[in-house]
Amino acid sequence: MNRLNKKFSSSLILVAISLLAWLFYFSLPQPLFNTPLSSILLSKEGRLLGAHISSDEQWRFPPLKKTPHKFATAIIAFEDKRFYQHIGVDPLAIARAFYLNIKQGRIVSGGSTLSMQVIRLAEHNPTRTIWQKFKELFKAIRLEIGYSKEEILALYASHAPFGGNVVGLEAASWRYFGRKPEQLSWAESAMLAVLPNSPSLIHLGRHRQKLLDKRNRLLKKLYQQKTLPKLEYDLAIIEPLPNKPPSLPRLTPHLLDTLTLKYPQQQRFKTTINAIFQQRINQVAKHHSEILALSAVHNLAILVIDNQSFEVLAYMGNARVKKADKYGQAIDLIQRPRSTGSTLKPFLFAAMIEQGQILPETLIADTPVRYSGYQPRNFNRQFQGAIKAKQALARSLNIPAVNLLSQHGVESFLGFLRQMGMTTLHRKSRDYGLPLILGGAETTLWELTSLYANLAHIAQQHQPSNYHHPTVLQGAETKTTKRSEISPASAWMTLQALLDVTRPDESGYWRNFSSSHKVAWKTGTSFGHRDAWAIGTTPRYSVGVWVGNAAGEGRQELTGLKAAAPILFDVFNRLSLKNDWFEKPLGQMKKIQICQDDGFLANANCKATPYWIPKNSHFDQISPYHQRIHVVEVDGKLKRVHSQCESVSKMQHLSWFVLPPDQAFYYQQSHANYKPLPEWREDCKTLDGNTDNNPISLIYPRSNTQIYIPTDLTGERSKVVFKAIHRETEQQIYWHIDHQFIGTTQLFHQKAVYLKAGKHTLVLVDEAGNRVEQTFVILQK
Repeated sequence: MNRLNKKFSSSLILVAISLLAWLFYFSLPQPLFNTPLSSILLSKEGRLLGAHISSDEQWRFPPLKKTPHKFATAIIAFEDKRFYQHIGVDPLAIARAFYLNIKQGRIVSGGSTLSMQVIRLAEHNPTRTIWQKFKELFKAIRLEIGYSKEEILALYASHAPFGGNVVGLEAASWRYFGRKPEQLSWAESAMLAVLPNSPSLIHLGRHRQKLLDKRNRLLKKLYQQKTLPKLEYDLAIIEPLPNKPPSLPRLTPHLLDTLTLKYPQQQRFKTTINAIFQQRINQVAKHHSEILALSAVHNLAILVIDNQSFEVLAYMGNARVKKADKYGQAIDLIQRPRSTGSTLKPFLFAAMIEQGQILPETLIADTPVRYSGYQPRNFNRQFQGAIKAKQALARSLNIPAVNLLSQHGVESFLGFLRQMGMTTLHRKSRDYGLPLILGGAETTLWELTSLYANLAHIAQQHQPSNYHHPTVLQGAETKTTKRSEISPASAWMTLQALLDVTRPDESGYWRNFSSSHKVAWKTGTSFGHRDAWAIGTTPRYSVGVWVGNAAGEGRQELTGLKAAAPILFDVFNRLSLKNDWFEKPLGQMKKIQICQDDGFLANANCKATPYWIPKNSHFDQISPYHQRIHVVEVDGKLKRVHSQCESVSKMQHLSWFVLPPDQAFYYQQSHANYKPLPEWREDCKTLDGNTDNNPISLIYPRSNTQIYIPTDLTGERSKVVFKAIHRETEQQIYWHIDHQFIGTTQLFHQKAVYLKAGKHTLVLVDEAGNRVEQTFVILQK
């Protein structure tokens, strides 16, 4: 019986020990702390850019992995001097606390170690009882078994209260001193070490002297322990307490919002943002947003990308001004798709150079044109007739761009843009059509700036490289797509064309920009003046600017040149730029001979000049505009002849630059040195079938007609109605008054126009270049 009792007793003891061991092992919850955290945004240098308060309205930053040396030394000296010797419980500290409490007749010391305080913090500071103290002792020992001393210190530093709604060392360091914990002085570390001891009684807002005395006693203790040298102690003791703490920084709140939505399980975002750049960009945005608000333009966004690493260096998602909610300033406009305006033109230019369809010097038609009912117009409503491709890009002329896209193909261009990283092109090519190049698509400032950064990156490589996608998070791999379809040579030629971007109608604006550095840049304005873009790049940086209203309201002054470009150059003026430029990639190029006048491959009839093009270019278009003509001199003027009307021995054989009639009409207006073909000698016209048989007839007005315009019932002058006919009924007629294009007609050729009194010139041109010119006079009332 005794043996059975002993065996039973032994079993009970074993069960009890097992139960205690089980309770001991599982006494700590997992995770130990399950409190809501703030989301924080850090710069590349570790500087706080912004934070979101936690769901329980506390500034509780994500836990630290390591406690800074100065704070660790100070908190151990103040709270638990035998921290590294005990196993979670300090018997000497408990005995001392028991003695002091008996002596004082009240609780003046708890004898808690830092490990016990961590347990208490994890349990949300329950009521102090003997049973609670016993549980803390029990769990503190378990904590010491499962965690290292450094981990326990980090747990305490991350969850201790520091006054008000500030929890944790990192939040307190930024809140009170505006820098990270590792940068705190001894005096600052000591102040924070004494705060958790009684955060509700001693804080910066009241009882400042008590806080100062307590801090200084701790500093003296550190000095007496020989932790602080005499000089450092003397300096620390005279260091004042901080004044009323400022608000936490909000340098790029939209980026924090965007990252929090994208990564809801992450609280600490270490970014690639350069804090100094970000501050400078914020100042630029604030200055310009105040000016733009006077014109009822309330939103702008700025993005800066490093062209070597593809790291985002500055991110201004939306300028923040008063009445932010009213004008949508909480929206991250860097990530919001908007109409592209003219900003995609450089990439069509680069793609066509790469495929051997054009050269920068190649002449492109700039005349009135219609594509299946779609009639593009230049911003200035004028025509150049023919213009070099690089000049058409620099001036952002719409008609040449549409002509080029028609030649290249919408489907091909869409595929090219998608390969470069544009993810907003969801429709089919037939849905976009030719307006794609003039703002018929949407993209984000993020993707558009990335396109230009890739162009700059490719131009600096020795061989074709992959496309890169920018990153804003440290440690994140830069994503790449398949190998670029653009060679370094094509990219370089495109950037050269963008080096001197101007507009004929607003050419004075660009000269006011104070940047002395070379910048390749492009502006864009969407239909209805709803979006203004300016994107610029140097060998090191790409900067993107969008200006407009988040709700989409258009404004007359909202153009890329007027609204966005000044911001672009203000940003470049604040970046650390070297005065360098993209090196010409001669190793990726070959030399050919082109015609000086038209940029096509030289033929026997033109003046040739050497020209560098991409090594793999298959450009094979020979000049179509240089002809060999035969002339004789008649009364001091050259007249064309041919072998049926003149002896070959009497002819002069000349090379002549001849544009198509419709191009020549506009081209000669801005090129005084352009010489039209000499007329045929009279006896050579009929023989060659070149009789003057103009298919256009102007019905009204006749030559030198004087027109009186009556007023209507309101006192306003009526319109003048002009009429013409064309022998070929399907032909279009392009109407111009005083060198200004006023529209086209087809089938029924009639135009009604308001005109001021005085002399005017009416010019009609058809698609074949036939023209009629007539002068007339509008009489005064």
